[in-house]
Amino acid sequence: MIFTPPTLNNLRGVTRAVVIELARNHGISVIEQNLGYFDMYTADEVFVTGTAAEVAPIVMIDGRSIGSGRPGPVTRQLMAGFRTITETEGTPIYPP
Repeated sequence: MIFTPPTLNNLRGVTRAVVIELARNHGISVIEQNLGYFDMYTADEVFVTGTAAEVAPIVMIDGRSIGSGRPGPVTRQLMAGFRTITETEGTPIYPP
């Protein structure tokens, strides 16, 4: 199960929407609710999404390890799934 804050103070980004859809397609429930420090400190996994970062694991917050201190299985699954989408459906941008 993934908990994510509602998009009141954060952007309704395309990357966020794709990752939520990807999670749900993999049978992972996604629940929007307000989250506090306690929620993050005690989470099994934490990740953020963004255009440049795509799916970025967070393994430490305020000097506290999150879960095992390494990217967890759900995060790795979403990273791989997002990479597949961008490689098969995205438009490549080549450097000059």
